[in-house]
Amino acid sequence: MLTGFTAALLLITVSELGDKTFFITAILAMRHPRRLVLIGSVAALAVMTVLSVMFGQVAMLLPQVYVQWAEAILFLGFGLKLIYDAQQMSDQPAVAEQAEALEAVTEAEAKLPKRHSKLAIVSEAFGLVFVGEWGDRTQIATIALAAANHPVGVTLGAILGHTICAALAVVCGKMLCGRISERTITLLGGVLFLIFAAVGFYELR
Repeated sequence: MLTGFTAALLLITVSELGDKTFFITAILAMRHPRRLVLIGSVAALAVMTVLSVMFGQVAMLLPQVYVQWAEAILFLGFGLKLIYDAQQMSDQPAVAEQAEALEAVTEAEAKLPKRHSKLAIVSEAFGLVFVGEWGDRTQIATIALAAANHPVGVTLGAILGHTICAALAVVCGKMLCGRISERTITLLGGVLFLIFAAVGFYELR
């Protein structure tokens, strides 16, 4: 259980920092009460985590050795891809992710009434973050972790990692938005995925 918790916490925290959903949460927190944005964002990420772990549990119906090989190969692929992507980036703030997040928030805000109720703000944060996170590499990584580790540990670790990132976005979003280096975060994520891939291959010996 502790292995799944630690792996999920580390992977999610590093991968989500500077992600599109991070910036969505940060932008919303600049426009609405932080508490409401945090509730909506964390709720969306928690639901996404539970769904991902459930998908991972379905994969456990396969022979365990196949699941472990798939997890290790998947993490290796993610790691190599992220390191390659990092080498193509300049060491500048994550402008592209911020622009996508701002566009998503602007479109959603245009559909809401001028006077936002508390429920509308929470719902907006939930919807934007949930959609932004669907199909993201952290969701796939959570599925892979849940297929090879204790589901409760993975669930708790992933939710805690998501909560840490969401809290940072809400509290420090304005300051961090212009300073997070996409290249550095991508490189750190790639290295972390490679470490877990190496651990996975080692355990298959």
